[in-house]
Amino acid sequence: MNKGSERPPKFLLSAALDDLAGALQFLTILPLGPAHRFDPRRAMRFFPVAGIVIGSIVSAFDALASLVLPLPVVAALDVALMVLITGALHLDGLADTADGLMGAHDRTRALAIMKDSRVGAMGVVVVAVVLIVKTVGLGAVSHHRGLSLILVPAFARCAMMIAMTVMPYARAEGGTGQAFFHPPARGVDLAAIALPVGLSLFLGWRCVVFLVASGLVTGLMLHFYRRRLGGVTGDLIGALGEVVEAGLWVVLAAGGLS
Repeated sequence: MNKGSERPPKFLLSAALDDLAGALQFLTILPLGPAHRFDPRRAMRFFPVAGIVIGSIVSAFDALASLVLPLPVVAALDVALMVLITGALHLDGLADTADGLMGAHDRTRALAIMKDSRVGAMGVVVVAVVLIVKTVGLGAVSHHRGLSLILVPAFARCAMMIAMTVMPYARAEGGTGQAFFHPPARGVDLAAIALPVGLSLFLGWRCVVFLVASGLVTGLMLHFYRRRLGGVTGDLIGALGEVVEAGLWVVLAAGGLS
């Protein structure tokens, strides 16, 4: 085999690693160095893999902390670590989304509120509630706990990727998330979802409930976004990820699943 036929696979692998690094650089504060050749549309395809990386870090921490601390305390530390790793990026989006959409605001006013860097009372309350739900839900999970810590962040980022694929961008003047929508995503861009779905099979029969819950929460949130704004923004996508995570921890903690 000549060198010309060997190079394309190497280039594909190198490009894939660059795109994964780009996804992690955007979604986390992990010390990966400065972004090189960052392409938002290509990086978006690796959001589920980035979620697996994030979840694996938290899962490893959880396994060590559980040796010396009770599960409720470890759960609180897990949630705090997740916030630290992500730089509270999605919580910021959740707060802005709550301020903009949880009120009698028209579309124009809601978008203006979400663009304001200040956080209102509704945003603070919703962020607090979501963090509490995550902590209590995670604290109640013992069965497949390590795997669940990997899957929940991964499926949250699958939801984000789905939102960027099936929904239009809501702002006409641009914003943080606009670059992820051009050119428009295609169905093939969702291929990475297969990885967390495959891992979820190790949950046994619970994987069916897990997948249905993930799809249901994602679908309801996107329906709400479409009805209120006709599309999504970076804030709405971040809020989606946070709500999906909270919902999945509730499902996993439900009777018979923990």
